[in-house]
Amino acid sequence: MISSEATHAEHGAWSGVTPGWRQLYGDFDRLGLSIEWHDFHTERALDWGRSFHPRSLEFCLNLEGRGAVGARGQAWSDYLPGNSGYYAIADEPLPASRQAHDHHQFVTLEFSRGHLQKQFVQNEADLEPEIRRVVFGDKDESVVALARPMSIQQRDVVASLAEPPVAKAAQILWYQSKALELMAHFLFAPKDPEFFCMRQKRVARDRVQRTKELLARDLTNPPTLEMLGQEVGCSPFYLSRIFSREVGLTIPQYLRNLRMERAAELLRTGRYNVTEAATEVGYSSLSHFSKAFCETIGCCPVLYPAAKNVVLDR
Repeated sequence: MISSEATHAEHGAWSGVTPGWRQLYGDFDRLGLSIEWHDFHTERALDWGRSFHPRSLEFCLNLEGRGAVGARGQAWSDYLPGNSGYYAIADEPLPASRQAHDHHQFVTLEFSRGHLQKQFVQNEADLEPEIRRVVFGDKDESVVALARPMSIQQRDVVASLAEPPVAKAAQILWYQSKALELMAHFLFAPKDPEFFCMRQKRVARDRVQRTKELLARDLTNPPTLEMLGQEVGCSPFYLSRIFSREVGLTIPQYLRNLRMERAAELLRTGRYNVTEAATEVGYSSLSHFSKAFCETIGCCPVLYPAAKNVVLDR
C-alpha cells in the first residue's frame, strides 16, 4: 500500500525525529491520500513545512505539542494541544514549525486536490464554501484556516486509530471511514432539513439500502468505500455521510454488526466452532473476533450457543 518513494520522501522530512513518524494508510503520490501518525520529542524547532506536498489539502488533529502554520502578517494559525484545522498548499512552500522541547503527538490526513475533486465532483455544493474554493477554485493559492478545538467525536476516532482491523480487506474501508469522520467537522456545510427535498431523501435512502445489500453479499471480502460509491452512484465521502445519518452507524460499524450476526447464526447451528465461525465472516485473529463478538452480541462466542434467543438489533 505504501510506495518506497513516498515513504522515503516522508522519512526525509521527519528524519530528525525517527521513529516518531508512521504512515497508517495510503500513498500520497500513488493514491492521492495519506494518513499519518506523529509522536516525538524534539530539542530543536522543527521545520514542519518540509513534509507538505504541493497542491494538497492537509488536516491536522493536534493532541500534544505546539506548532504553527503560515507566516506572520499573512495567513497564520497556531496549533495548540487539543486543536484541529486544515491548510491548503499551493505550488510554493508553506511555512510551518514545531516548537522545541515539546512532546508532539498529532495525526495528519493529506489529500491531493485532484483526489478530492474526484471524490466530491457530484457533491460540490455540500462542501463548506472555503473548502469548495480550495478544491474546485481556479486560483492556485495557499490557504490556512484557523485551528479550533477538536470535538469529542474526533478525539474518539483518533484514539481508535491504534487498533485497525486485522483483516486487510477490511482495513481499507475502515481507514477511509475514519478519515471522513475526522474531516467531517470541517468539510460539510450544515443543511437545513426544511430545504432538503423529498427526492433527495428518497435517493439517499435507496443508496443506503443498496449499500447494505452490497455489504451483506460478501462478509469475508467486503467492497471498499470507493467500490460502494461507484455502485450506488455517489462519492464515497457523501455515501459515508448519508449512511451514518440514516442508519446511526458508520459503514464499518454496520459491517461488524453484520459479521457478528452471521457468526452468531453459525454458532447456533452447532456445526461450527468459534474458529470456523470467525473465518467464515472474515476474521483471521481469534482474539479480535472474540472481542468484537462480546462487544456486539453481549457475551463471549464460546458461551453464545446457550443464548439462542438473543437477536442483534441493527
